[in-house]
Amino acid sequence: QVQLVESGGGLVQPGGSLTLSCAASGTIYTMGTMGWYRQAPGKQRELVAMIFNEDNTNYADSVKGRFTISRDDAKNTLYLRMNSLKVEDTAVYYCNADVNGRGFIWGQGTQVTVSS
Repeated sequence: QVQLVESGGGLVQPGGSLTLSCAASGTIYTMGTMGWYRQAPGKQRELVAMIFNEDNTNYADSVKGRFTISRDDAKNTLYLRMNSLKVEDTAVYYCNADVNGRGFIWGQGTQVTVSS
């Protein structure tokens, strides 16, 4: 059974940086589109960034220029580099991936808290 496990969340001051990772484990043949989503308290889950390959990425307007999504298919790992973090970036961040062409699966989430 394929699983996604996020890591790298934590507490950071406004203006700081964090890098999230999402590692896929299990029997993996192909990894299609992958993405990061986030859900703040009392709000709906929203798309942060998606990647098919290095030349095909998409970002939410709120994070453009600050966040960078990337992937290492040799390691079956997805990354999200977050710079210039703001209080409003506080949320649980989830990764999402199309694994083995069987549809999208979710990780368990990692908490990111931006606070002074």
